[in-house]
Amino acid sequence: MPTHIEGDLVAGDHQFAIVVSRFNEFVTEQMVDGALNTLERHGVDPEAAVTVVHVPGAREIPVVAQRCARSGSYDAVLCIGAVIRGATDHFDYVCSGVSSGTLQASMDTDVPVIFGVITTDTIEQAIERAGTKAGNKGRDAAAAALEMANVMDQLPG
Repeated sequence: MPTHIEGDLVAGDHQFAIVVSRFNEFVTEQMVDGALNTLERHGVDPEAAVTVVHVPGAREIPVVAQRCARSGSYDAVLCIGAVIRGATDHFDYVCSGVSSGTLQASMDTDVPVIFGVITTDTIEQAIERAGTKAGNKGRDAAAAALEMANVMDQLPG
């Protein structure tokens, strides 16, 4: 019979960093609130086990996420941002950079770096993903961070 490894949503003594973009703050702050609420509901003491780092925009998230992951202080890093399409190609460059950058930060450090950056065509879609019709993607990122921290605890090396 094969061995199965699966994470759960128990905080344990894990530490978390949340790297959040100030750009589109009316959306990202709702996502951070959702993430903090989820972490707390699952046993994390936000004052003792969570560091929130604010950066100017989504493009700045990966370098800070990588620094947090490399520090050895965090068991998972949540990246939260909202990139809303405008009339130029800037949207595509930002989305590509933040997506590949957060993935690279995780791969380079062996620390789960959770991609909680929403990319939408409209402000309305962003608001929906920050706590209305489409749920709160910050909550989803926090649940993924908890689960991944626990999965990593069970893996060798």
